[in-house]
Amino acid sequence: MHAFAMASLCRICPLVVVLQLLHIYSLGIYGLKHQTGKDNVTSPTNGKPFPWNKMRLPDMVVPIQYDLCIHPNLTTVHFTGLERIQIFVRENTRFIILHSKGLEITSAVLLPKDDLGSRKPGKQLQVLEHPTYEQIALQAPEVLTAGQRYLVVIEFHARLADGFDGFYKSTYKTRDGETRIIATTDFEPTSARMAFPCFDEPSFKANFAITIRRERKHIALSNMPKIKTIELEGGLLEDHFDVTVKMSTYLVAYIVCDFKSVQATTSSGIKVSIYASPDKWSQTHYALEASVKLLEFYEKYFDISFPLPKLDLVAIPDFQSGAMENWGLITYRETSLLYDPKTSSAFDKLWVTKVIGHELAHQWFGNLVTMEWWNDIWLNEGFARFMELVSVSATYSELQIEDYFLNVCFGAIARDSLNSSHPISNPAETPIQIKEMFDTVSYDKGACILKMLQDFLSEVVFQKGIIHYLKKYSYRNAKNGDLWNSMANTCSESDFSSGNFCYTASRPLSSTFSHMGKLTEIEEMMNTWTLQKGIPLVLVKCEGNTLRLRQERFLKGVFEEDPEWANLQSRYFWHIPLTYVTSSSNTVHRHIFKTKTDTLELEGEVAWVKFNVDMNGYYIVHYEGNGWDNIIKLLDQNHTLFSHKDRVNLIHNGFQLVSLPADVLKTVYSVGAQTIAGWNYLLKQYSLSVSGAEKNKILYALTTSRHCEKLTKLIELGMEGEVIKTQDLAALLHAIARNPEGQGLAWNFVRKNWNRLLKKFELASFSIRTIIVGSTSHFSSKDKLEEVKHFFKSLEDQGSQLKITEVVLETITKNIRWLKRNLNSLRNWLLNNL
Repeated sequence: MHAFAMASLCRICPLVVVLQLLHIYSLGIYGLKHQTGKDNVTSPTNGKPFPWNKMRLPDMVVPIQYDLCIHPNLTTVHFTGLERIQIFVRENTRFIILHSKGLEITSAVLLPKDDLGSRKPGKQLQVLEHPTYEQIALQAPEVLTAGQRYLVVIEFHARLADGFDGFYKSTYKTRDGETRIIATTDFEPTSARMAFPCFDEPSFKANFAITIRRERKHIALSNMPKIKTIELEGGLLEDHFDVTVKMSTYLVAYIVCDFKSVQATTSSGIKVSIYASPDKWSQTHYALEASVKLLEFYEKYFDISFPLPKLDLVAIPDFQSGAMENWGLITYRETSLLYDPKTSSAFDKLWVTKVIGHELAHQWFGNLVTMEWWNDIWLNEGFARFMELVSVSATYSELQIEDYFLNVCFGAIARDSLNSSHPISNPAETPIQIKEMFDTVSYDKGACILKMLQDFLSEVVFQKGIIHYLKKYSYRNAKNGDLWNSMANTCSESDFSSGNFCYTASRPLSSTFSHMGKLTEIEEMMNTWTLQKGIPLVLVKCEGNTLRLRQERFLKGVFEEDPEWANLQSRYFWHIPLTYVTSSSNTVHRHIFKTKTDTLELEGEVAWVKFNVDMNGYYIVHYEGNGWDNIIKLLDQNHTLFSHKDRVNLIHNGFQLVSLPADVLKTVYSVGAQTIAGWNYLLKQYSLSVSGAEKNKILYALTTSRHCEKLTKLIELGMEGEVIKTQDLAALLHAIARNPEGQGLAWNFVRKNWNRLLKKFELASFSIRTIIVGSTSHFSSKDKLEEVKHFFKSLEDQGSQLKITEVVLETITKNIRWLKRNLNSLRNWLLNNL
């Protein structure tokens, strides 16, 4: 090195040393022992570096109890809050990291736990913000000591949200046309932070003492029963609710409204109430009957009493999803809770019953035992969807939910047969990724693989495993492996000697009882269903008394001759619990298919074989050789030899095996909506009806109009949110796009009004995903494919973050390929046969 360079370096050295020392000192101020490099300090806020650089919160400080006082002003549509968070410090630190989004924090004070009764003023905490991560850091003037408890007191305020997340306003109209406002919450998955500063991750469980201030004309509801009401100066009332059990922030709920209720008490003493706006009170009675019946069923089935003294179910006028399982205060879209015998159909009754069954199941699966992180949300949602089947079958068998459940699995298969699907248990870190986990795969595929497992283990063993899981992890968090370990070791020797299949965590109870010489570990088997995406195709070829089996990954619209075939098949295989019957025996045979190929030896030659008995399994079957011909011949002779579930399964497999288009236009239109006078009359009836079921039927009919100006009017009404609730806008656009006259209309509206839509629905919300899928998935031309690609590319970060964009692009590509392969053949067949 030449002299000038050396001299320059020496002059810089002291400055570098000083800067390094200052940097080390700053880390000492901000203080986590895990943070020892500059990469751990993120972008400045409030003029200072933010001392944490991860989406997930640190665990040096954990909450014990929140005392939360909220005052919503329904006139100014604004709320103020005061919270006292009792925290426990696990490691020495100078700051507390928690979540906050859109809240104006006016004060943050720290009190040592020992000084709580001394009326000392406390020490001010400096508030640093990291909006991108939706976090705040509360910097203490001195080190918080490990092993000690402290009290953090925070004052804050914000507007009631205009959308459907956090603490938001909802409106309804009385029969007299008066618009009334209520305030309600919806926190799952990451919106509690929009209502109060909190440790908004499922593993940070705590107790909550809620206090709500309100006007005399309103009532307040929360997770727990009200224990007292205090009258304040100025005529306000303050309702104090009992302290909750230990739970996650996303399950906290409170409502200020003027609703009326009906009540009943279960045989175990739980008070159940159904709330609705006064004009719809008469539609609450069926929900009350069903809730009591289902709650009693679950207490018996899970062998665990409902942990709270009361359960409220509330019909919210504006609600984005079907319902939300807040512990003790479940909120519903009106059409998911209210039932009007005069206008509601048999399917409406099934829908209300199954949604109630779903949310009540969550009171155990999700609330009592919560997934450790959102990557395993299926432990909540897949189980709740599955328990709809179990509970409604047991309590309302006449509703025939088992037939409905077949459709649940059909929907899962349709999504899972696309390469853009994802594993049931899938990494998710950002709020957008987390919201996108609430989809068909988590709910419906999760439920279908649980049905398959129940069928293979037997109902008794499966139920025993569920009870073990719930009791072991009560008031705690669990992950995938915890469920499988709980399912294991539930078998007795009688299970083996009776010929049933059973599993253990590591080895058979006894090699003497191992069925067919081997016993599959349950976790090893189920990991092939939860940790990889896709659905298997089982190919069966019967040769004499030998069945030759092989398995592939089933991909809709991708064939063996396609160049991408080999890569898409690589490394995919499942441990498939097969069931089958043959022409020579009514016995349901069982076999675990855990290799790429396998053979089964039958006792003799058979005329036919049928796999996936009653469609209890989650796989598609193709019968090679004469297999399909033999089954068709049998069905022609005597179709009743197969159950209706088996027949539906065969038809579904047949259609899947021949890449049909994903969208099929509905052929039944409402005749009355096709004339201008009829359409106008229906719209008037829609605005007057107080029956959610009736409004759904009318709205669908309105979307079938062939007049573009009528369809445009519907969209405008949905955006305004008065006549047509904004909560229904996503479904409305989806329905309009199914109408040939509305396809371009819906898509053009979405493109031109994207930013307006994001003001009403969060980016990865179910509504936005429905709008994207509904307005694009019917396209089948290269021009439209490029148009959709260009649109999402133009959104930059917004488009690239959404997994659903991959789904729609793949769907359009499949539609194009299907037309290329089949359009000429289909046209010729129609010309020759019609």
